[in-house]
Amino acid sequence: MIDKNLYLAAFRWMLLARLLDDKFASLYRGGKIHGGVFLGRGQEALSAATGISLRPGDVFAPLIRDAAGRFAFGESLLDSVRTYLGSPLGPMRARDGNVHRGRPQAGLLPMLSHLGAMTSVVNGMLLARRLKGQTGAVGAASLGDGATSTGAFHESLNQAAVEQLPLVLVVANNQYAYSTPTARQFACARLADKAVGYGVTAHETDGTNLAACLETLQRAVAAARRGQGPQLVVADLLRLCGHGEHDDAQYVDPQLRAGPLGRDCLKLAEQHLLNQPWATAAEIKHWKAEAAREIAAAVAAVQREPLPDPYRENWQALSETHLYEFQSSAHETRP
Repeated sequence: MIDKNLYLAAFRWMLLARLLDDKFASLYRGGKIHGGVFLGRGQEALSAATGISLRPGDVFAPLIRDAAGRFAFGESLLDSVRTYLGSPLGPMRARDGNVHRGRPQAGLLPMLSHLGAMTSVVNGMLLARRLKGQTGAVGAASLGDGATSTGAFHESLNQAAVEQLPLVLVVANNQYAYSTPTARQFACARLADKAVGYGVTAHETDGTNLAACLETLQRAVAAARRGQGPQLVVADLLRLCGHGEHDDAQYVDPQLRAGPLGRDCLKLAEQHLLNQPWATAAEIKHWKAEAAREIAAAVAAVQREPLPDPYRENWQALSETHLYEFQSSAHETRP
């Protein structure tokens, strides 16, 4: 049985993520965002369940569509808005696209577009902590079904199994790798079967059901934290929008949209709150208005911030100070 307060917290992160996505889509269509906008509509339950199941000191490698999980793990609304709107006050200082944002020192990793590769990065951070004698941390890497077809996925899953790393691989099986259906990606009957050959424990869940996602992620994270090795979580769902705002998703099978996978996880979670009853319609309406106000305030604040100035900005990967210190140290250690 999922705790009421945990469910309520996850729902509110889902709600904030959905409303923020809607705002980003509106800004994109109005020419206020340059680059791509990639929405998490339909994947918020899995995302929120992943982020909220982790704790400070853990590592989280989110997907493009993981706004709910990012918020649950501790990302601020301003970090998200500043990155999308190109503010130099954001965590990436207006560099490297809209979605490759994070704060690695806090365990939140900037996303690599080569999604299978994120697992290797999490493995490396977990191994580094082991070498330092640090224990108790879990690493979660979010993937799509398409990423499980990459070489990086197989190599990193094998490494995690051999090293018995506390890794939780969370696969959003949204039926398409961009526009390629799963039938053209893998021949196994179930995506979770891929775990068997590596000696990894697999979990399957309904990605449209917040309670199911919370229960599954809590169980998988707890097992990894207890030292039971890597865990693979596969959640079946459907992306309820295109790959990005530039994509109308005409390739999606209409029968999938009309079936159980096409259900909106946010609407289902809201109905669950009303049925329990854990919240009233008036309370949910208040939460929506509150989230909308927070988003509007964040966007307005960021729009007043200065844009990057190429004539004053230091566009070096290493600052001059750090580069000088590195060169000086190398010179002093030469024979």
